Amino acid sequence: MSMYFHLRAVPPPALRNSATWLQRLFEDDWDTVRERIGRHREEVLDKGYLGYEFLYAGTPPHQAPDGPRAHVVLGGRPLSPPDHGLPPFLLLTAAQVARVAAFLTSADFEELWRGARDKLLPGYGGADAEPEARGVCAATHRDLTAFYRQTADHGDAVVKWLLV
Repeated sequence: MSMYFHLRAVPPPALRNSATWLQRLFEDDWDTVRERIGRHREEVLDKGYLGYEFLYAGTPPHQAPDGPRAHVVLGGRPLSPPDHGLPPFLLLTAAQVARVAAFLTSADFEELWRGARDKLLPGYGGADAEPEARGVCAATHRDLTAFYRQTADHGDAVVKWLLV
């Protein structure tokens, strides 16, 4: 079973505070989404999305407080889908997206990696897999930075959802 964590940019005027509307946003194909909201930008994280949360928000006792670092992956206001057995949607306002983009743009990946390295490496096979793990995390960091920066430049919000 594959799990993917989807992040989709949505112009604030198009965003609906409706769980049914949000569920359709993730069920529709790219062309339908583009037609409905005027453009389409999406980032998809594979089942390792929790590892990226370590990269940004850290773990106790160094966990980031609620704010840009904590909002990169799993942050946002939760909204339950119609089927309560599914994970909630997470919504970031355009202002929150701008703060996340500023954080990511100024973040030092090497510093983030050093802080999360010990938590991430076991998931990739240990210290021998460090070059691969670091490369995957660095590429994901670049992709997330580009996604949030472009989304902030358009003044858009972000909706996130875990799809199985």
